[in-house]
Amino acid sequence: MAKIAESYTIEMGPLGPQWKANPRPFICSIEDPTKQTKFKGIKTYISYRVTPSHTGRPVYRRYKHFDWLYNRLLHKFTVISVPHLPEKQATGRFEEDFIEKRKRRLILWMNHMTSHPVLSQYEGFEHFLMCADDKQWKLGKRRAEKDEMVGAHFMLTVQIPNEHQDLQDVEERVDNFKSFAKKMDDSVMQLTHVASELVRKHLGGFRKEFQRLGNAFQSISQAFTLDPPYKSDALNSAISHTGRTYKNI
Repeated sequence: MAKIAESYTIEMGPLGPQWKANPRPFICSIEDPTKQTKFKGIKTYISYRVTPSHTGRPVYRRYKHFDWLYNRLLHKFTVISVPHLPEKQATGRFEEDFIEKRKRRLILWMNHMTSHPVLSQYEGFEHFLMCADDKQWKLGKRRAEKDEMVGAHFMLTVQIPNEHQDLQDVEERVDNFKSFAKKMDDSVMQLTHVASELVRKHLGGFRKEFQRLGNAFQSISQAFTLDPPYKSDALNSAISHTGRTYKNI
C-alpha cells in the first residue's frame, strides 16, 4: 500500500476538519442535447456536449456515461454524499420537455460535482470530462473499474491533520451531526409529503374554487363598467386581471 498514487487531504478549517480545496477549480457546461443513432438507425439515444472550463475541449456523453460515473463514485467514495442522477425513463425519452428537464437536472448534478473538493479531483471524473477517443475511453473505464482504493481502502488515500483531536469532542460532534441528519431527513420527507398532497388537491378540488374566485372578480369588473361616469379604468383593469390570474392558476 506504500505506492498509493492518489491522495486526498483533510485540513483544519475555522469550523473544524474539512476537505482541502481543489487547487485547480473549474466549472463544466452541459449543452446541445442531440438525438443520435448507431447500428444504422437501430439504436437511438441523446448525446450532450460537455465542456470543462479548464480544458475548453468539448466531449459528447450519453446518459449511460453519466450513470457509469455515478456508480463508480458510489462504489469508491462511501464516506461522501453523492447526489442522485435524474431518474431513468423507459418511455417518452425523446420528448422535448423531458430532454430539457433532464438537461437542467444534469447541470445541477454537474455543478455539485465540480464544486466538491474531492469528487472533482477523482481520476474517473477527469476521464469522463476529457477522454474523446472511443478506444481510450474503454481503457480508462476498465482502469477505473479495477480501482482497489474503494470502500474502506479509500481511507488509505486520506491525509489527516497533525493537530490532536480530543476524542470526547469528536464523539460529541458526531452525535450532534447524527441528530441533525435524522431530523433533516425526517423534515424533508414530511415537507415532500405535504407538498405532494397540496399539489394533488390543487389539481382536484381546489381547481374549481380558483375558477369560481376568478369568475367572481371578473363579475365585479363587469359591474364597474355599467357605471361609466364613476368608473376607474386602472382599478377595473386590475380587478379583471386578478380574475384572469386566478383562472390561469
